[in-house]
Amino acid sequence: MNMKFGITQAFDCSYLDNQQEQLLVFVGESNQCSASQYNLLLDAGFRRSGDQVYRPHCANCNACHSIRVISNQFTPSKSQRRIINKNQDIQVFTSTTDKPEYFPIYQSYINQRHQNGSMFPASRHQYDGFINCDWLDSLFIEFYHDDKLIGVAVTDVLPDALSALYTFFLPEYEHRSLGIYAIIQQIEQAKQQNKPFLYLGYQIDACQKMRYKANFYPHQRFINLKWQLISKKTR
Repeated sequence: MNMKFGITQAFDCSYLDNQQEQLLVFVGESNQCSASQYNLLLDAGFRRSGDQVYRPHCANCNACHSIRVISNQFTPSKSQRRIINKNQDIQVFTSTTDKPEYFPIYQSYINQRHQNGSMFPASRHQYDGFINCDWLDSLFIEFYHDDKLIGVAVTDVLPDALSALYTFFLPEYEHRSLGIYAIIQQIEQAKQQNKPFLYLGYQIDACQKMRYKANFYPHQRFINLKWQLISKKTR
């Protein structure tokens, strides 16, 4: 299987202050990946944004670690069980297609919660370029409260895994911890589909807003080009 890569120019890091970021980007022969190639690349610490597949490749920093939950061994913690109980009135459905009603929720989420981020202000063009992918199937996990769609978790479906791409919800439901609840639901989907892993993207211990990913045990982190098992909280 022929794979080709390129390296981006350095730019300001999206997660750590006073750091420069570079990416190793899959270019292939036609600038397009495939589901089977992406499955291999996920196992090598890569991730996608739209059709682009990348991995951090920073000269002076190794803070980003790809992280994946071992789905059939996951047991919710006490705080995660409280979140499950808090959301017992949430109805969960799935769709295999993007729907027009998703974007307004995404727009509210980005514009109210991530005004300092690279995706602000949200636009339909930016949404399509980030969420959708021509060569990969995605699962859209929908969360309803009182028959109202309040959030969506976008999950990529691979031959040997699920990969959590992004979760967004109406900001007025922030108190329900829907981001954590969405990961729990994605783990359940992985179990139901007999997928051994749910990939969560990158864990960055020095970035407070990313630390929640490390609270799902057991998980593995891709450190020094090897997957290392983290079976319980160490601090």
